[in-house]
Amino acid sequence: MKALFDIVSFACSEKVTKAYSTSFSAAVKMLAPSIRQDIYNIYGFVRFADEIVDSFHDYNKEELFDKFEKELADAISNKISLNPILNSFQHTVHKYIIKQDLIDAFMKSMKLDLVKSEYKTTQEYHEYIYGSADVVGLMCLTVFVNGDENKYNELKDSAMKLGSAFQKVNFLRDLKADYEDLNRTYFPNTDLSKLTETSKQEIIDDIENDFKMAYEGILHLPLEAKFGVYTAYRYYKRLLNKLKATPSAEIKNTRIRVPDYQKFELLARCYVKYRLNLL
Repeated sequence: MKALFDIVSFACSEKVTKAYSTSFSAAVKMLAPSIRQDIYNIYGFVRFADEIVDSFHDYNKEELFDKFEKELADAISNKISLNPILNSFQHTVHKYIIKQDLIDAFMKSMKLDLVKSEYKTTQEYHEYIYGSADVVGLMCLTVFVNGDENKYNELKDSAMKLGSAFQKVNFLRDLKADYEDLNRTYFPNTDLSKLTETSKQEIIDDIENDFKMAYEGILHLPLEAKFGVYTAYRYYKRLLNKLKATPSAEIKNTRIRVPDYQKFELLARCYVKYRLNLL
């Protein structure tokens, strides 16, 4: 009976989310139960694709990714996959009619990480971020608005800005690992081996502008999604503030993080603001 297999698949997607990102999984818990599982399903899918290109160094990544891409197409076409993560994802794709072009753009950016190590132009940079982050925000937005096309179009730009902001913060936080371990540089026109305070500030100014535009959209999200998305927004804002206060030389040599006690404090503050209807 496939219903039982679906339950097992959903549990796998939830477990992947919690194992790979304690911060994101904490934010997902703040979503309404009616949409929580579908966000786990989306995250599990994007996490696995990202792991192939970022982590499996002792294996043939191109071969693994090609196999994953084919299994993804089969899962969506057949509405089932023996890969529980893809089975979960296809369920959400069909339930909310997630657009195929969003999935294709995501896979295109992930595939670039197999062959491309430097983004020299702003256009290349924006195209990569659109596929690796903006479309993930749009997939989640599709779930949040539950098929309301007008609401989707109203919030589309802010959802993309939030995805961009999250991705750029990750780039800045993971500067050392991306540059030294994966030989990748995402920020165009920036010599990461000689990152200065000026160039760091230019990156932060760009991210803060994305956050400003994203916040306007968060205020108009359905109640089922607002608290969870706002929590993730506040976490990444806190992380950005820590990066802002960290000397550029230190950012290149360590991975900046938000301590657990600050995460709990942040969550409590978000909850109070939400309950007092201050969002």
